[in-house]
Amino acid sequence: MLSKGITLRALELFEAIAQTGTVAEAARLMDLSLPAASQQISNLETTLGTTLFDRAHRPLRLTPAGRVFLHRVRDALSQIRQARAELTVLDISHLKSLRLGVIDDFDAELTPELVIALAKNLKNCRFRLTTAPSHEVTAMLASRQLDIVIAAAPQDPVPGAHEHRLLRDPYVLAVPRGLALPKGREIDTLSALPFLRYDRGQLMGRQIEAHLARHRVTLPDRIEIDSNQSIIALVANGAGFSITTPLALLRARSFLPQIDIHPLPLAAMSRTISLFALSQEAGNVPAEIAKMLRAMMTARLIGPAKEFAPWLADTFAVIPAQG
Repeated sequence: MLSKGITLRALELFEAIAQTGTVAEAARLMDLSLPAASQQISNLETTLGTTLFDRAHRPLRLTPAGRVFLHRVRDALSQIRQARAELTVLDISHLKSLRLGVIDDFDAELTPELVIALAKNLKNCRFRLTTAPSHEVTAMLASRQLDIVIAAAPQDPVPGAHEHRLLRDPYVLAVPRGLALPKGREIDTLSALPFLRYDRGQLMGRQIEAHLARHRVTLPDRIEIDSNQSIIALVANGAGFSITTPLALLRARSFLPQIDIHPLPLAAMSRTISLFALSQEAGNVPAEIAKMLRAMMTARLIGPAKEFAPWLADTFAVIPAQG
């Protein structure tokens, strides 16, 4: 049994403060008043008999005890959120088949868990899973080869599909660990390294190139790769720099100790990961799958990303359901 001062709400608030660095912002995210949030953290520290935050710094910093506690709290909350997702019962009895397409960025973190959760509800339904880049699965949805896809939202709407927005995934700068980037001179400093481009046949590559063009930034056109893992591996080995996203970095997390992540030295830009469904055929299933995915993303993506780049704050975030 949890002690009186240790509630699930208090643990979620503690995690939010650790991520944002401020009680006020964490309270806003959790729809709490500032006094209520402050009281919950005070009660938590009293119950634990230790101080979790060093309040002499802004943003707030975790104490050594706070860092240890955060590690355990994230493990516990991850299990709770995963359990919530797995307990979601999908009503698919009316479906004779479900053809699902998933962005390949999710291969390691989410797709296996999603399929396991779906399998528990697929009793009399023929199921087909396709994993591929976003532009491929959205094209398959448009041509009605798939019923539902999870992919990066393209610039133009997918014909005949309803969109459930899931995740905001900002573009960031990935450089070899230890590379100094003087403020305001980032692009000049990076010119000494090769730019590792994402394949411009992919949506991600096209978005990056369009953003560079808008800001009249021209980078040498020498290396272009269609493999996320290869790009991140090259950055980790000091062979160049890249513009990528937290989701793409998590997909190659074994290389993260050799990489530094910085905000994009241009105007902020992000991509949106959404669930798209052919409106008439799918019924309520898309909204239920979207709900399940938001819980999984919160547990498996948001916390781990902010461990290697705390400054991400709420720029990398799950997008609440609308309406």
